Amino acid sequence: MDHQLIIIGCGASALMLASLLPKNSALLIDVNPRPGAKIRISGGGKCNITNARMDASFYFGEFDFVKEVLKHFDEQALLRWLERQGLHPVLRKESQYFCQNSSEELLDILLKESRRQKFLLNEQVLGVRKRGEIFYVKTNKRTVTAPRVVVASGGLSFPRLGASGIGYEIAEHFGHTIRKTAPALVGFTVQKEQFFFKELSGVSTEVTIKAGEKICQGSLLFAHKGISGPAVLDASLFWEKGKIVIDFLPGFDWRILQRSKKQISSLFPMPKRVTKAFLLQFNIEDKAGTTLLPDELQKLKHLNEYTFAPAGTFGYSKAEVTKGGVSTDEIDERTMGSKKVKGLYFIGEVQDVTGRLGGYNFQWAFSSAYVCAQSLKTRK
Repeated sequence: MDHQLIIIGCGASALMLASLLPKNSALLIDVNPRPGAKIRISGGGKCNITNARMDASFYFGEFDFVKEVLKHFDEQALLRWLERQGLHPVLRKESQYFCQNSSEELLDILLKESRRQKFLLNEQVLGVRKRGEIFYVKTNKRTVTAPRVVVASGGLSFPRLGASGIGYEIAEHFGHTIRKTAPALVGFTVQKEQFFFKELSGVSTEVTIKAGEKICQGSLLFAHKGISGPAVLDASLFWEKGKIVIDFLPGFDWRILQRSKKQISSLFPMPKRVTKAFLLQFNIEDKAGTTLLPDELQKLKHLNEYTFAPAGTFGYSKAEVTKGGVSTDEIDERTMGSKKVKGLYFIGEVQDVTGRLGGYNFQWAFSSAYVCAQSLKTRK
């Protein structure tokens, strides 16, 4: 036996776990030359760590499982831990906690605290097997062994940073169920009827989007490929194939339009370019609101419930996270341990738990790592 514990991955959940364990108790393996590759680029390099509005309802996954894990290490516990390490996250956008300057602040702490463990970097895990009580982890360079293995390999998002499906392959090998995976917190591509969106690339407007039974609010950004922005990324978490409904004029009082002699593009609370593009699609002249015909007014009111089916998403290369993953029905919420195989654990994004936009996925990485660490320390 080479090691007490092997952690597959060097992302947020893996580094947090390594930080919480006793010195020299774990070996971390990652395909990248440096740990924390995805942390560095998170939130455009600003890193939204957690959210003041924290509970299981903000997650796409099994509610009771998420609730139990968050109970043991919530956003307040995380903030206290970070402050003890010298990081004081700042509150922005009403409820979102960010690093003060850049994601490097968070990464520096995780690297400092996890330095007590051993690392194998620039090595690709090819598979895991178990003989008796010992796991054999095969990489492209060697085979290492341990009585316990934690899969913290993340999802399929950002393949350029080494993301792969190895965590799902390991889980399937040991008899675990994988819930269907898909890109999430990602932009939508559009159908031919919405190709005019692309001409508005770079323009954003405030919207409300209904995807499934969920309502997502925030800005929508028109992009070369379709639509993006916070409201769209959030909606992608709940979208399955089918239609979404966008309210481009949330809360707009239509009486203002009908009573005004100003042009329509001056009255709608969205960029004039966007208004004029929709007027062109509806074949309506940009004219005084008082001159609108009844059928023209009805066409414009469709902006409150603009309905279409996205062609798809921008894919894993642009997705912030992967939804789906290892079924939590088969993971013990008190330990993060497999209910099928003794000594096997799953934490972070590889699980079938995905948070909404706003720091929820980092919180999940840290919360699941904390629960796992407490279990591993008590079972030493």
